[in-house]
Parts: sequence; structure tokens; C-alpha cells
Amino acid sequence: MQFHPMASKLAASGLGTIVVPDLRGHGATPERRGDVDYIGQLEDDLEDLINTMQAEQNYNKVVLGGHSSGGGLVIRFAGGEHNDSADEFILMAPFLKYNAPTTKPNSGGWAYTATRRIIGLTMLNNVGITWFNHLPVISFAMSEEVLDGPYGDTATTTYSYRLNTAFAPRMDYESDLAAMKQPFLLIAGSEDESFLVEAYQPVISAQTDSGDYQILEGISHIGITTDPRAIDVIAGWLDAH
Repeated sequence: MQFHPMASKLAASGLGTIVVPDLRGHGATPERRGDVDYIGQLEDDLEDLINTMQAEQNYNKVVLGGHSSGGGLVIRFAGGEHNDSADEFILMAPFLKYNAPTTKPNSGGWAYTATRRIIGLTMLNNVGITWFNHLPVISFAMSEEVLDGPYGDTATTTYSYRLNTAFAPRMDYESDLAAMKQPFLLIAGSEDESFLVEAYQPVISAQTDSGDYQILEGISHIGITTDPRAIDVIAGWLDAH
């Protein structure tokens, strides 16, 4: 629902067919909220979705976009085995890594991580032990306005270790960025509460030169998905490509 204004406007413009899925572990009725079956499942799900769409109609081009953690998933997808399934990417204030120069402490107060648990589970995974990957490792400071609202029961406020890992670029996020040879747009707002947006271009362009960058004045982290100016920039970029 967050993307409804953007998706509606892009679809109405005739730029293409717009698909906005509820990712596994999210949405109205997930099998297990805040969890997946294995690390890498979100990438496989996106590949399945793309293949299903292509089986119904031969689309000339596939553009994969995402916001915040979803932008991190796009970067992970680009660095993985399904890279060739997408022709272009749109990164809206993407999460790179907790220790990337673009990330504010605790994502500006939005996310709280169980750092010791993440370190411990990462060490276990490095030796092949995945029994505890269902444990929660991150929680999100959803506002009471959202939680008490009509869709509060659809809010996903915690992620398991495997979902959190599946949603983010790999530990060597620079390699995932370097794999983004396709054209991409990075767009963010100057008033982003979670990320240091001025660091995006120097960090990412050091790994790949295929991107365009737009920082829009006065727009917040969530606003980059809903502000008409941001939607117009994305529409213009898609049209130019």
C-alpha cells in the first residue's frame, strides 16, 4: 500500500506494467510474519515472479525497484545468481549495510538491532549451523499512529535473522554494488532520517559507473516513495530509458 500512489501514477502514464508484491513475511496474511524459510528466498521469490510475468507476456524490459530495505534487496538481487533477470534498477534511499558510510546509527532511531545475537548467529552460520536463524534480530520503531490505525495488524515490526539477512546486501556489499552493470537510478531525500544521503554517490560510484543520482530537497525517508516530485523524477528516468 505504501507504493500505491507511485504505482498508480506510473501505470497511468503508460510507462509499463507495474507490479507491487507483498514480500514473503509481510502483508496482510503472511505464513510467518517477519520470517522466511531460508536466506536467499526473497531473491528466489522475485525471480519466480519475473518468470511468471514473462510467461504471460514477453516484456521488453524488466525494472526492479525497492525502497530502504527493499532497495537493499534490489542490490542483493543484482549481486546474486538472478542478476540477468533485470535490465534496470531503481534504488529509493537504499540500505547498504549497518556499517556502510551511508547509514546513521540505528538508522536514525528507526531500527534497533540485537548486535550480539547477529554476530553470534553469523559465526554459527559460517560453520554451517542454521538451527537458530528463526530468532528475531531487529525491531522497528513503528509509530503508534500506524500500529493503532486500521492496518496496524499488517505491520511487520520484527525480522528474524534469516529474513534480515535475506533483505540486505551481502557482508561484502561492495561486490554486490560492483555487479550492478545495468543502468540504475538512485533517488533519496535531503531530509532522510535514516541515511546520510550525500554519501550515496561516492560510495556506490566507487564500485559501478552505471548509475544516475538524484537528491531531492525537503523530502523525508518515507516521502521519497510518495512525494509527487520524486514520482516525477522516477517517471522521467524510466521514460528516458
